[in-house]
Amino acid sequence: MVRAIVAGAAGRMGGRIIHNIINSEGIEVAAAFEAPGHPAVGKDAGEVAGAGNLGIVVAGSLEEVIAAGDVLIDFTHHTTTLGHVQAAAKNGKCLVIGTTGHSEEELSAIREDAPKTPCVMAPNMSMGVNLMFKMAAKIAEVVSGFDIEIIEAHHNLKKDAPSGTAVKLGKVIAEAVGRDYEKVAVFARHGIIGERTKGEIGIQTIRAGDIVGEHTVIYAGVGERLEFTHRAHSRDTFASGAVRAALWVVNQPPGLYDMADVLGLS
Repeated sequence: MVRAIVAGAAGRMGGRIIHNIINSEGIEVAAAFEAPGHPAVGKDAGEVAGAGNLGIVVAGSLEEVIAAGDVLIDFTHHTTTLGHVQAAAKNGKCLVIGTTGHSEEELSAIREDAPKTPCVMAPNMSMGVNLMFKMAAKIAEVVSGFDIEIIEAHHNLKKDAPSGTAVKLGKVIAEAVGRDYEKVAVFARHGIIGERTKGEIGIQTIRAGDIVGEHTVIYAGVGERLEFTHRAHSRDTFASGAVRAALWVVNQPPGLYDMADVLGLS
């Protein structure tokens, strides 16, 4: 039985991860924690998640519970992920990281420490999106002369923009067509901007209501347009992927993996 530690247990994703673990075979909630001083600290993790009493109290730090589990599942905040990675590596715990919004400096630091233990890190844990990454790059290769735009939409509480998924889409597409993502990505257009440059990849953001997550890649040529869209209907899409990754990563050697590895798409 895989013993999971759930970070951010009172958050939207933390709650759905707890639900999915409860309903999955071969894995159990061993511990859960929140930030120090969070109102959920001291309460039952199952009740906080709306899943009934689990007999597991939400701790106020990872240090209090890290000995209890085999794998830490982290969907929290970009400022806390590195500390979780370092603690997991130090204590020989596996990791599943779905947190997004990291700066390049944060990502560099995470990538330095994450490979010291088995770690799956991905901006999106859904099967559909990870298939989209693979196919979007292939389509870009075939229609390399087309203009390429990415549109992402999420709920009005999401803090980072563009989404980690949209950034990953931009990067895999840029690589597929031999472009430098940092030089061709365009995140906003306003005023007299002149003609669209031939190589740019536009990434536009929508924040509204309770949209779980939508990503569309537009490939536009002369006389035709192809649109490739993924829509997530529920956060369970991501939570179930995270549980699948947790079950997979505990059987891997130390290293940094992504969902393509978990799904056998690499």
